[in-house]
Amino acid sequence: MAINVLVVDDSSVMRSMIIKTMNMSGLELGEVTQAANGMEALGLLKEKWVDLVVADINMPVMNGEEMINRMMEDPDLKTIPILVVSTEASQARIESLMNKGARFIKKPFSPELIRNTIVKMLRIEDHGEG
Repeated sequence: MAINVLVVDDSSVMRSMIIKTMNMSGLELGEVTQAANGMEALGLLKEKWVDLVVADINMPVMNGEEMINRMMEDPDLKTIPILVVSTEASQARIESLMNKGARFIKKPFSPELIRNTIVKMLRIEDHGEG
């Protein structure tokens, strides 16, 4: 099953690294869309079908937490799984995001960690390496 992913991070380098890591992880990726902030991501989510959102927290315009809050309020978006990939150190903020249903991976991360987390989130068969 190919996974359509929206990667949301204000750093184009980090978006590329996340996509490269997901490709290296053995996951079968379908269409990968990118957004530089939460506001841009919400616009794209209205236009494209995605199976998973991978998002940073700290971004300009609209941060990841606000984006998640807006997604939770939208009946069309609230069921999309969200993986937060961030350097966030605040345990209270991380717990708040997890209480909203998001999973959390701390940067830096390995291909194995990202694959294992996504496999569990989407309940897909794992045909990847490792």
